[in-house]
Amino acid sequence: MIKSKKEGPNKNSLIIIFIILFIASFFFSLGNGAVKISPLEIIKTILYEKDTVRYQIIWNVRLPRTIVAALVGICLSLSGAILQGIMRNPLAGPNIIGVSSGGGLFALIILIILPKFYYLVPIGAFVGALFATLFIYSLAWKEGVLPTRLVLAGVAVSSLFSAGTNALMTFFPDRVHGVLGFIVGGLSAITWKDVRMVVPYAVLGTILILFLPNKLNILMLGDEVATGLGVRVEKTRFIFIIISSLLAGAAVAVVGLLGFVGLIVPHMTRLFIGSDYRYLFPGTIFFGASIVMICDTLSRILFAPMEIPVGIIMSALGAPFFLYLLRKKEAIK
Repeated sequence: MIKSKKEGPNKNSLIIIFIILFIASFFFSLGNGAVKISPLEIIKTILYEKDTVRYQIIWNVRLPRTIVAALVGICLSLSGAILQGIMRNPLAGPNIIGVSSGGGLFALIILIILPKFYYLVPIGAFVGALFATLFIYSLAWKEGVLPTRLVLAGVAVSSLFSAGTNALMTFFPDRVHGVLGFIVGGLSAITWKDVRMVVPYAVLGTILILFLPNKLNILMLGDEVATGLGVRVEKTRFIFIIISSLLAGAAVAVVGLLGFVGLIVPHMTRLFIGSDYRYLFPGTIFFGASIVMICDTLSRILFAPMEIPVGIIMSALGAPFFLYLLRKKEAIK
């Protein structure tokens, strides 16, 4: 009991640090680009200078992009944290095991074949992500889920969905240019329309998961222990799968196939805060939003005036981190 009382304030302090990082990242994203604007100028412009060019830059270009970057970071990070919990595998993540690929394929089908039904992209991405998650989990299940089997099943399913994506690009070459940013993962054309599209799904998924950290803590103890503690394991795991797919689908629908966020953020947050999901979920929310906002800002300023998709930045960071996890014995036992 004494130990837990000592750990609590430390974890709460870390969450406060993540919140401060989130606020700093928010202003860093709003203030940097072709025109640099200080935090004080941002506040002053939004409150008092609504007829200026600077206001148009902030309100119509940078603010919706920054909000979507934050929401995407939250959705993918929480989705990855959930998958790592229910599968008890630090290598699990929406991009690594093919969940994002499933959501991306279904979203691309709507974007390329049925562009008039653009508003259905989040639903299509959710259905694709849910189907991919259930399919991978069923392939990996054999008297339990082994990490290596899960990763292999995810790679296979991801390849299958990638084949579908390539087929769409082959059969509809005249429409490929409009979805290149989606395939790589980018935020260059984000508007308030995208904000309105992703907010309901992101908010719903986040609120639902914040009510369930104790359930996931119990699932982490193993199926037999969880059953002994009165948890209906399969039903609870299925609920988490649905929420994870909803979050991943919402992110994929608006930003495309942005990789490694769901792998890096939960794992790094866990290194600071630990595996208690009562603290891990809030930490993941603010840290995930901060990481994507920072990487998106870097994608705008590193090679200015040329802008690169944020997916390239995330992949450059995520691939070495994934190899590091893969080499750890604890990650593949």
